Amino acid sequence: MGNEYTHIPNISELVKEVPPDAIVSRTFYEDDQMKSILFAFAAGQELSEHTAAKPAIIHFLSGEADLILGDDSAIAQEGTWVHMPPNLPHSVMAKTQVIMLLILLG
Repeated sequence: MGNEYTHIPNISELVKEVPPDAIVSRTFYEDDQMKSILFAFAAGQELSEHTAAKPAIIHFLSGEADLILGDDSAIAQEGTWVHMPPNLPHSVMAKTQVIMLLILLG
């Protein structure tokens, strides 16, 4: 039996184009321990405040966004990485086109 792994050379290429006024999401990996979702936001699009029942990691691959984490606000840009505990209210507002990786843990 060979090694079992998933290799994606460039996850940003999983979303080829982002229509104006849209948010595109694509689940590209899921197992018992995690779920990986790629989001692409057109400039000006918002993922309104919500929570997740599981711990999560968000990693911004490109673009710039306003990020709200609980009572705090921050600018997210290429390279921004955030670990969120379960049930933390958060939102994302894309200032430019944004590509963001969301990993739900557990």
